[in-house]
Amino acid sequence: MNRERMSASSRKPDEVAVAILKALVELGGGPVSCKEIAAKAGLDVRRVAGKIRGLVNTGYVEKVEEGKYRVTDKGRELVSA
Repeated sequence: MNRERMSASSRKPDEVAVAILKALVELGGGPVSCKEIAAKAGLDVRRVAGKIRGLVNTGYVEKVEEGKYRVTDKGRELVSA
């Protein structure tokens, strides 16, 4: 694993990312679409779509099928802390 990838995976999510994780948990954990997450979190769907990629890459969210996501145990732990 290179240094950039390691530092990216060790970063804590920002406020928007945490709002997305909370919305996922409140929606039952998934699988749900970016549109559903955006509606629950009160965010623009494009912003959710952009952030969700980073959450998948860092292990907070799992892509279960095309356009559908669910929160991981790591993501649940972050929002319940």
